[in-house]
Amino acid sequence: MRRLHLPVALGLVVSCSYFLREKGSAQSAPEKAHYIRNLTMTSTLLAADFVPDGDLSKKVWNDAHRVIIDRDRFGHTRFSDSEAQVASLWTPDSVYFTFRCRYRSLNTYGGDSVKERPGICNRDVVEAFIDPQPEGFTHYYEFEIAPNNQWWDLEIDLTKKEMGNDRWDSHFEHVTKVDAEHKVWVVEMRIPVKSMKVDTIHPGDEWRLNLYRCDGPGDDTQRRFMAWSALPPGNNGSYHQPASFGIIKFVK
Repeated sequence: MRRLHLPVALGLVVSCSYFLREKGSAQSAPEKAHYIRNLTMTSTLLAADFVPDGDLSKKVWNDAHRVIIDRDRFGHTRFSDSEAQVASLWTPDSVYFTFRCRYRSLNTYGGDSVKERPGICNRDVVEAFIDPQPEGFTHYYEFEIAPNNQWWDLEIDLTKKEMGNDRWDSHFEHVTKVDAEHKVWVVEMRIPVKSMKVDTIHPGDEWRLNLYRCDGPGDDTQRRFMAWSALPPGNNGSYHQPASFGIIKFVK
């Protein structure tokens, strides 16, 4: 049971919060928090909710706006063979995301995807860090999915010593599929917004988020750590840099 492994899970939160561990810890809350990035993606309104099945050829996704993750976390080196395309849709009660990821070789943990798998960010994953209340800045939610559909969700509060709350459960739905012939894996997910303390989404709402990809075999010196909205320069490489979060805008 996940509750019995909480101390281990919290330790893994720290190990996944920054990849060059000798260089320090995740960003602490600044005295005057402000965002330095305004990269924007749009999420389009759906007529009705649906259950994710991993089929990205569904009509609902045909005209969805897509953003690209294909550069290292600081926005410098481009990795075209690790490119991920990300799209989003919404209803008043749910926000949906798809990731379509090119890969070189898969690097995952064994086991099933029925139970939460802490620490999957030490292998191949895609990640969404979502802040529905941008004025909070240091409080947001983290969603991780591996190619074999293993998953991990956490509530993050950078003002706390143990910043990752592994006891939080979003009850988000997710399905992955791997196309080994074309070296592509995909995930389709649905997140209930009430799990993030949001009553309902309205047209025109804007949240803050960043999207990440960890890809490839080997240790941290060989793996690729990528971001949609580039991390601030001069930091230790932690994905937990809310100043770099971009914008998701919910449109009709």
